[in-house]
Amino acid sequence: MRNVKYVILGAGTSGLTALSTIQKETDDFVMINGGAYGTTCARVGCMPSKALIQSANVFHKRHHFEEFGIQGAESISVDVEAVLNRVRRLRDRFTGGVKSGTTENLKEGQLISGYAKFVGENQLEVNGEIIQAERVIIATGSRPVVPAPWEAFSDVLYTSDEIFEQPTLPKRVAVIGLGIIGLELGQAISRLGVEVTGFELAEKIGGLSVPEVNAKAIELMSNEFTIHLGEAAQLERTATGVIVKTSKASVEVDAVLASLGRRPNIDKLGLENAGITLDERGMPKFNVHTSQIEDKPLFIAGDVNVFRPILHEAGYEGKMAGLNAISYPEISAYKRKTPLGIAFTDPDIGFFGQSYRDLDHENVAKVTFNLERNNGRAIVMHEDHGLICLFADKSTKQLLGGEMVMPHAEHFTHLLNWAVEQEMTVAQLMRMPFYHPVLEEAIQSAIRSLYFAIYSEAEQTAAPELTLIS
Repeated sequence: MRNVKYVILGAGTSGLTALSTIQKETDDFVMINGGAYGTTCARVGCMPSKALIQSANVFHKRHHFEEFGIQGAESISVDVEAVLNRVRRLRDRFTGGVKSGTTENLKEGQLISGYAKFVGENQLEVNGEIIQAERVIIATGSRPVVPAPWEAFSDVLYTSDEIFEQPTLPKRVAVIGLGIIGLELGQAISRLGVEVTGFELAEKIGGLSVPEVNAKAIELMSNEFTIHLGEAAQLERTATGVIVKTSKASVEVDAVLASLGRRPNIDKLGLENAGITLDERGMPKFNVHTSQIEDKPLFIAGDVNVFRPILHEAGYEGKMAGLNAISYPEISAYKRKTPLGIAFTDPDIGFFGQSYRDLDHENVAKVTFNLERNNGRAIVMHEDHGLICLFADKSTKQLLGGEMVMPHAEHFTHLLNWAVEQEMTVAQLMRMPFYHPVLEEAIQSAIRSLYFAIYSEAEQTAAPELTLIS
């Protein structure tokens, strides 16, 4: 048996962030990682997907050449094999950078490759070795969801963990699940010449909750590939491929991209052996402001806790878990950052702050702004499409959140998210400077509409964009 002060399970974003925190205090730790190194983001998530999207979008621009007076679009072609080779080359660069700055620098005995399991309180077994730890951080990440009946289609079924490993892309693909990942990859491979059909169980796509923004996103994405909503898709093998069908649609494809979300890697950890009570989903009870499981010296961070499975939240939770593991039994609670989500589609989909579905609509004012022929810069760029929705609290006048589908929304969701984090009122936002001509003027128009919607006539000033000097 080996005795250590800290065990970190998982070398993903959360685990590595916790590692960097603990390394500042001591060398008395072990990191245990099952599977590949390099983080989900760098290896199979954020970065390879963005590399694929970038190639697809560059190739897609040929469709707009004529609008700008450029000829020769018909002679441009794409080498899909070369695109995927570039994705893997960049993937290897990103993962190499992660490993060279973290796990490859650990001393002998501090890193164990293998899958650990609890065999007692604070006691783990890995590769036949028993490790007794004073404190444990669980950051084992997640894996793609694949329904059991679909495992029979493994030769023609990809997940986001596997699609980047393909030497090329098939001619016909069904994308099942149109959340952020499904939309991003579906649009990208469609723009690279694949015949794509999308299926989504819900009536909403891309994580959106505002009906008007969702409708606009569906409209714009449907210009790229066929979308079927509101029913679960069924698979049926044929001699030449796979039929994907619902009661209203049936299409034969060469392969299926399953984008049904990710499952936490917690089911094989044996947490019940550590005296932890699990709920009906097999999850332990933990505090989202401390990362602590129950009142024990156990902490859970990143995708494995399914609270906000996204990289920047994983890093934040890893820091929180590391600090509380060090200070245990003294535990500090930390305020969670304002939620933020982005789909790197074209146009981008972005949402920030509180979700509209969770609000008391009686106490909220909501406005929408349509970009079509209403923003000079968007018109010049030939990107005058999309919708912005902002909502604020009628009592406090503070901006609560918003959703948008528009060009470069990745930047605007950040700016507005910072405003929510700072608890800014709509009147304060009115006084922010806006340059001309920029896409931000569309945000300015939406803010102005929200001002007049939320402030009574008695509260309104003649020039709300001006600040008096007393």
